[in-house]
Amino acid sequence: MNRLSTIQGVTPQLIATATLGIDTTGPGFFDFTRDATRFLDEAAAGDGALLAYLRHTSASLVVQENADPDVQTDLVTALDRLAPANAGWVHDTEGPDDMPAHVKSMVNGVSLHIPVIGGRLAVGTWQGLYLAEHRDRPHRREIVLQFIGSRR
Repeated sequence: MNRLSTIQGVTPQLIATATLGIDTTGPGFFDFTRDATRFLDEAAAGDGALLAYLRHTSASLVVQENADPDVQTDLVTALDRLAPANAGWVHDTEGPDDMPAHVKSMVNGVSLHIPVIGGRLAVGTWQGLYLAEHRDRPHRREIVLQFIGSRR
């Protein structure tokens, strides 16, 4: 039988916003869980929601396993199989890796919405927040972090 916990209501008292810059080194996953946690601490966040929004169309944001780095390696491989660089894409103005990067970004998405309880991300034991870089060369990526909820 499914069970719903007691519902707790909170009146939003705080909207806090910051931009996080991440320098990538090429395809892969870049953990920003600690940065999001630091943002919540500095904002004195209580209960509410964290929105993470990526200002790019050739990278993406994901919640993924943070225990075994082989998972991230396999995910890069899976995304490359889904959208290979040599698939005959029409759009190639920025290079052969650009259009596959757009497809991967579309599949994964560019935003995350994470519950915050008691000032902490309500993620699972093996979950982390990642920027997935889909381009071959290094990039400077920006994530807008916004908390809406109560003050601690």
